[in-house]
Amino acid sequence: MTNSINEIPFSEVMFVIGANPPEAHPIIGAKMRQALAKGAKLIVVDPRKTELAYRSDVWLQLKPGSDVALINGLLHLIIANGWHDAEFVDKCTTGFDQVAAIVEKYTPEYVAQITGVSPELLLAAAKMYATADSAAIFYTLGITEHTCGTDNVMSLANLAMLTGNVGKLSAGVNPLRGQNNVQGACDMGALPNVLPGYQALKFPDIRKKFEQAWGVTLKEKPGLMLPDMLDAAVRGELKAMYVMGEDPVLTDADAHHVQHGLENLDFLVVQNLFLTETAKLADVVLPAASFAEKSGTFTNTERRVQLVRQAIEPIGQSRPDWQIIADLSERMGYPMPYADPQAIMDEVVALTPIYAGISYDRLEAAGLQWPVPDANHPGTQFLHANGKFTCGLGCFVPIEYQPPAEVPDSNYPLLLTTGRILYHYNVSTYRYSRHLTAHRPEERIMINPEDAAALGVNDGDQVNVFSRRGRVWAKANVTSDMLPGVVWMSFHFPACPTNQVTSGAYDKVTKTYEYKVCAVRVEKT
Repeated sequence: MTNSINEIPFSEVMFVIGANPPEAHPIIGAKMRQALAKGAKLIVVDPRKTELAYRSDVWLQLKPGSDVALINGLLHLIIANGWHDAEFVDKCTTGFDQVAAIVEKYTPEYVAQITGVSPELLLAAAKMYATADSAAIFYTLGITEHTCGTDNVMSLANLAMLTGNVGKLSAGVNPLRGQNNVQGACDMGALPNVLPGYQALKFPDIRKKFEQAWGVTLKEKPGLMLPDMLDAAVRGELKAMYVMGEDPVLTDADAHHVQHGLENLDFLVVQNLFLTETAKLADVVLPAASFAEKSGTFTNTERRVQLVRQAIEPIGQSRPDWQIIADLSERMGYPMPYADPQAIMDEVVALTPIYAGISYDRLEAAGLQWPVPDANHPGTQFLHANGKFTCGLGCFVPIEYQPPAEVPDSNYPLLLTTGRILYHYNVSTYRYSRHLTAHRPEERIMINPEDAAALGVNDGDQVNVFSRRGRVWAKANVTSDMLPGVVWMSFHFPACPTNQVTSGAYDKVTKTYEYKVCAVRVEKT
C-alpha cells in the first residue's frame, strides 16, 4: 500500500476496483465514508452493486475477469483527451510509448464488448479520475484472484503513473490486505523466493548475509508455491506439510484436489486455535495461542508495525507460535535460543533494511510505517515521494487483455464469483459465535432476477450449484444487485464448501487461484 489509511478522508477521488471495504475491510470502509462526507468523488468497479456502489458517482458493472480491458480503456481515454500528467511521465517513468501503443485499440466501443460497461460511463470515470488533484486506487482480492492477477495489478500501476497519482498525499495504489498480519507475514519472508524484507534468495550477497547470521547454508533454489505443493502431494512427491494459521480445505480453490493432496501426505501437522476442516485431517494438531495470549508485532495493510502486548495467559495447552517453532527447531537439531519476541525483532532489525530503524521502544506509541532505514527516521507515510521509485524510474508495462481460464458454455452458462461477508469475514467463524450465526446462519447465492426467472427459482429456494469440479447447495438470494449471467457466493460455511466448485487455475506469476471466475450451472433442488 503506497499511502496511509488516515489519508483516505482527504482524497479528492477514490477509485475502488475489485474490493468491498465496508464488508471485507470495515475500518477502511469507514474512512471512505468520511471522505464521501467531505465531498470526495467515488468510482466503483464491481459486478455486484455493493454498499459503495450505491454511494458511488460512477459504478462500472463489469463482467468478472475483464479488468485489464477496462483499465486499458481508461488509459486510452486519458491519453486521447490529454488528461495524463505529461511532466510526471517524462521525468519519472519509462516505457510510456509501449503502453500508449498497446491501449490504442482499447476504444470505449471495444472495451464495452469485452466488459459490458457503456462508453459513456467509461468516459465519465476516466475524466473524474484523471482530472483530480489527488486520486487514490484501492483494490484487493477481486483484482489479484485471477489468472491475470499480476497483469491487473501492473495495469493499475500504469493508471496511477499515467496521471501522476503516485508519491503524494491521498493518492497512490493501495492494495488492502485480507487479514491483520498478512503484510507482516510477507515482510518476514513467508514467500518461497525471498528472505525477510523481500531480499531475493537468488542474490549471493543476500544469502551470504543470512548464512553468516544463522550459521547455515541456504539453497539458491526457491521453495514451492501453494498450488505446486498440492500438485506434488497428489503425485506423492511431497511427503509432509506443516500448515499454520490456514484452513486450505475450506479456503483454497478446487477443494477436492486440495483434500486429495493432503490425504496423500505421509505426515500432516496443523498449528491452529481451532479444529478446522484441515486440522481434522492432521496427524498432529499443535494448539496455538490467539492474539490476546501473546506478545509481538503485527504489520498492517499500511505497512505500520504495531506492538501487541499479551493480555491473558494462554488457554489450555496452547502456546505462542514462535515458541512452538523454536522448540521444534531445537528438537530437529537447530537451536533457536530466543528469549522473547523482542529478541526476534532485534534479529529482524539487524538483517532487514526496511525495518532497520525499528525497536520496541519506538513502537510503543503508534507504531512505525516501513521503510524505517535508521533509528532517527520517522517512518514513511507514503512511498515514492517526489517521483523516486525503488529502481529509479517507474516502469510502465504494456498489458494485453486475456480472458479467464474458464468461461461459460451451454453446460455451465453462469459465471460464479466469490467473496466475503461482514459477519463471518473469513472462514468458520460462525461456529464459535452464536451472535454471528444469528446474523447469517447459512450460505446464500446471489442471483439476478432474470436468471432466477429463467431457472424457476424464487428467493429462499434451495439450489444446487454445479461446476466441472463438484456440487454444493445453498439458498437463493434473488437480487437486482447482481449482473445478469453472474452469481456470487461467500466461502465461509463448512456446510456449503464453495471452493469445491471453484477453479484450480492460477496466476502465472504469483500462483494465486482464480477464485473470482468459474463457470457453473444452477438448478432448483
